[in-house]
Amino acid sequence: MVLFKKKDLNKIDQYTQKNGVRLVNLVDSKSIVAEQIRMIKTNIEFAGVAKNKLKSIVITSPEISDGKSTVSANLAIAWAQSGKRVLFMDADLRRPTLHSTFNLPNNEGLTSILSGQGSVETAIRHTVVGNLDVLVSGIVPPNPAELLGSKQMENLIKWAEEKYDLLIIDTAPVNLVTDGQILATKVDGTVLVVRYGKTQKTTTKRAIELIQHVEGNILGVVARGTQKEVAGYGYGYGYGYGNENSK
Repeated sequence: MVLFKKKDLNKIDQYTQKNGVRLVNLVDSKSIVAEQIRMIKTNIEFAGVAKNKLKSIVITSPEISDGKSTVSANLAIAWAQSGKRVLFMDADLRRPTLHSTFNLPNNEGLTSILSGQGSVETAIRHTVVGNLDVLVSGIVPPNPAELLGSKQMENLIKWAEEKYDLLIIDTAPVNLVTDGQILATKVDGTVLVVRYGKTQKTTTKRAIELIQHVEGNILGVVARGTQKEVAGYGYGYGYGYGNENSK
């Protein structure tokens, strides 16, 4: 069964930015893909137990169009469906997608809070998924790294960790900008998303090195796609500098 049509893996995906990502765990929770997402969730939980706590996670990727937003959105839903109160935050202030995914306005969000022009109470929104709240990016700013590295961002993360069972943050590709490195220092763990047939081993290794350089805690690597991507859409989960699903 073809769940998602095969695309040119080296082409930047403009679809998700305009239309949002595919919420498989919401619309087809009994599918193979949804079950794979739940397996990833379980693996991340085990990694978190080994580090004693898991209240906040950053999900990033080496490059654009590796699938981090699709993985993070479906993981947020999976955790919410399991009974945890989840806040899903769009901290990709370069190419945000969360507002499109949940069909929400993007005039007020994370950037509004960090710049002092909005409040948490009005910016955070409930979703149709029980236990899942979202914080969209807000207006794309000229200084994303500065905002994400601010004391206000640190305070917001601490607030979310107290208010919710889990905070999931989607952020920009770590090999391209410093946003992922900055956030990796403020949360309990970082998950890296790579894509089979697109992400090179060298770029995956570079991404891990960048996170480790700031002493970020890498929980694992999610490999999106399979060797037979034309026949379907799969996920794998592994640890380290890469696996068989990277070139």
